[in-house]
Amino acid sequence: MPNSQIRIYTKKEQGEEWLRRYRGCLPVFACVLGFTETGLIPGISAAGRTPEDRKYTACADAEFLYYGAEHKPQYPLPPLAAGASPVLISRAVCESLKIPVYLFNAGLPQVPPVPVIDLGGTPARCLSGGNAMEITTVRHLLEQGLLWGERLAANIQQGYLIIGECVVGGTTTAQAILTGLGIEAAGKVNSSHPVCNHAQKSALVQAGLERMRAEEQGSREAGEQGEINFQFPIQNPKSKIHSLDPLKLVAAVGDPMQVVVAGMAIATSRSCGVLLAGGTQMLAVYALMSAIAQAYALSWQPAEVVVGTTRWVAEDSTGATVDLALSLSKGSSTEIAATPPLLATALNFNDSRYPQLRAYEQGFVKEGMGAGATCIAAHLSQNWQQHQLLTAIEAQLERLSLANY
Repeated sequence: MPNSQIRIYTKKEQGEEWLRRYRGCLPVFACVLGFTETGLIPGISAAGRTPEDRKYTACADAEFLYYGAEHKPQYPLPPLAAGASPVLISRAVCESLKIPVYLFNAGLPQVPPVPVIDLGGTPARCLSGGNAMEITTVRHLLEQGLLWGERLAANIQQGYLIIGECVVGGTTTAQAILTGLGIEAAGKVNSSHPVCNHAQKSALVQAGLERMRAEEQGSREAGEQGEINFQFPIQNPKSKIHSLDPLKLVAAVGDPMQVVVAGMAIATSRSCGVLLAGGTQMLAVYALMSAIAQAYALSWQPAEVVVGTTRWVAEDSTGATVDLALSLSKGSSTEIAATPPLLATALNFNDSRYPQLRAYEQGFVKEGMGAGATCIAAHLSQNWQQHQLLTAIEAQLERLSLANY
């Protein structure tokens, strides 16, 4: 019987089979940190009250996930308009279940004050310019993702890897990737706001994609070759009519986390399970994985990959996450493998004694730092129910409150 604490919204049979396969297993958690200057645009994100706060959100979340509430942080958790950082949720589960955590810096403006694996990436420029990253950086990050996916999978015996992220402004770069792949994403993505800022996101995405297309047109007219040479054994993209090189799309309008997680999940899926931790951003990564695997003839196992989030994302009335997941199989620019199983924890904060947690029920924050997926892991490995999760998360918040006095 599926756990009543885990909801399955798409590909129900495949989702149930994945849950059966990994019931009782303890995962490994890889969290990939990245940055896009898109996140500094006023009003784009609620993951930090001001643009200045949002510069340090990933460092603060990584520090809390790794060290917990009692550690005196170099980067305190940023003030939010409402709610509390979702890293409280992931820390509560990882600490209680002793889940091994690996932190990866895919491209941050500053080095996080935690043991972190530096992948040699760079922060992305604002996607509206259509020139977010250098193509050489994107290629390098894909190679690093593939390499680390293999390394992590080699140490996982009959288990699965959770891959989470922290990128402020990442739902907007996700919309850009999805739209660039020909998937109808406008009006369907989520945000950390209680009501999603669809118009703002769509205007940025449209500007970025138009710039990208103008650049491409200019390159074609100048007769430039688009061949990419990899250090890693990856074939160059097969020439396809009306097909966009997915790595060039990431370079134009993406962020550094996306291509790392895509590579990591492709490689890991060959030998164990993958739980992509997030909503909109991980649906974009799933579409990107499929496009990259197809363009560069990389083998992967779609049956091993699921997307896991919170019900605040999956059931967000100001987005359309389930519809977005279903739209993946209708992409016009690439034959996306299929819609992935979309799972969510049924975690509920209505009865919390903390207003910061009850704010989630009003639509604030919703997800981040693998919050939903770590709860799914707690249900799967220890059969944790609602009260056990709530107790552990409230204990984290209480310890943080005491540490701040």
